[in-house]
Amino acid sequence: MTVPGGKETDATRGSRGPLTTVLTANAVSITGNSLTLIGVPWFALDTTGSPGKAGLVAFCAALPVLLSTLAGGPVIDRLGRRRVSIASDLICGLALASIPLLHRLGVLEFWMLCALMAVNGLCHAPGEMARHVLVPDLAQRAGTALPRAASLYDAVARGARMAGAAIAGLLVAFLGADTVLLLDAATFGLSALLVTAGLRGVPAAEPMRDGPPLSPARYRADLREGYAYLFRSRLLLGIMIMVMVTNGLNQSWSSVLLPVHAREELGGPAAQGLLVAVFGGCALAGALLYGAVGERFPRRAVFAAGFLVGGAPPYVVAALTDTTAPLLVTMAAAGFGVGVLNPILTTVMYEQVPDALRSRVMGASTAGVLLTTPLGGLAAGFLVERAGLTPTLLGIGALYFLATLAPLVFPAWRAMDTRPPEDIPAGSEPADSGSVSSSGPSTPVPAPEPGGTPPRR
Repeated sequence: MTVPGGKETDATRGSRGPLTTVLTANAVSITGNSLTLIGVPWFALDTTGSPGKAGLVAFCAALPVLLSTLAGGPVIDRLGRRRVSIASDLICGLALASIPLLHRLGVLEFWMLCALMAVNGLCHAPGEMARHVLVPDLAQRAGTALPRAASLYDAVARGARMAGAAIAGLLVAFLGADTVLLLDAATFGLSALLVTAGLRGVPAAEPMRDGPPLSPARYRADLREGYAYLFRSRLLLGIMIMVMVTNGLNQSWSSVLLPVHAREELGGPAAQGLLVAVFGGCALAGALLYGAVGERFPRRAVFAAGFLVGGAPPYVVAALTDTTAPLLVTMAAAGFGVGVLNPILTTVMYEQVPDALRSRVMGASTAGVLLTTPLGGLAAGFLVERAGLTPTLLGIGALYFLATLAPLVFPAWRAMDTRPPEDIPAGSEPADSGSVSSSGPSTPVPAPEPGGTPPRR
């Protein structure tokens, strides 16, 4: 199967413009997503007064993300990465704008809120995936080393998340959650405009031209090919299982535990926004530092250390304190640890997976690590109402700590430190079944985001 492509223009050949476009569009979109991260839970809490219903809204938003990543990879290649990104942003913008507009008209029912968040969840993951899989091609076009491009991609996302969270906390406090959702809708529109103008004529962003016609049988074959490539590496399976667990726990934090803790102990959404902004800023610093010097160190050791620092500590500190300062320091350290994770994982994936398979493999891997995400907020809301906030925080923190021990315990993770030989093209072939070599594809998993944005890839 050939890579998506079209006619390359002089404007895009040897240019940094397309890479800059993807980075900027992603920054705009993630800034808006940070607004939603804080705006939607507070909107749900304000309008329903129930942590359980806030968790149900999070479930309705997360489940369609899983469904779209399970089956969306072949569609992205067939329709074209540029088209999918634009359509995704436009639909998400309309869905989010409908929530405050219906509320102001006095006709918004709870089921409508759940349904609109489900539409947003269904559509935004393919858009982000479409942009993400373009990075290797655009980095080569721009003359940027792949590890540096992966770190830059993650650093820009971290910076956008930091800015969006800081702005969102203040906007929710002073203007209301419904206004924040309108601003988020506007960011999706701006992202669509950037991609429309900036990726025109980029072959890798265009639909697949010379593959066989799309049919149900061909679609199933494409889908199986992505999953088969994905599951041939024991390292890959270890990463998927570990991050599948932590993503569910992350969702419980961002959608229920942190908003409830901020409302009951920290004084409101402004404190939550400050915590998320500090976390994002330190994660940005971690990603930039790894981009500069990280390849000098063993990947597994750096990855394990980052996960241990960035995972369980915020849950434990939040359970043991009712003031902002200790949690702020903890979130700063956690953000720095988390900042190194995505550059490592995405670099390994880019090295190993051929461009022709990248959308399908990325869709399959993202679906795997998001399996528990729909349950995270739902379970947290239930546990907070039944057991209380502090026991829930301590219990989830303990589970997080156990999950982050995996790279240090299981031998398959040693393959993370194996780079492909320089004379063999990256992503040239999958690993043999049962091999522990890192010649199999890694998975571009969402890094843990305690206090950050729920995974959108």
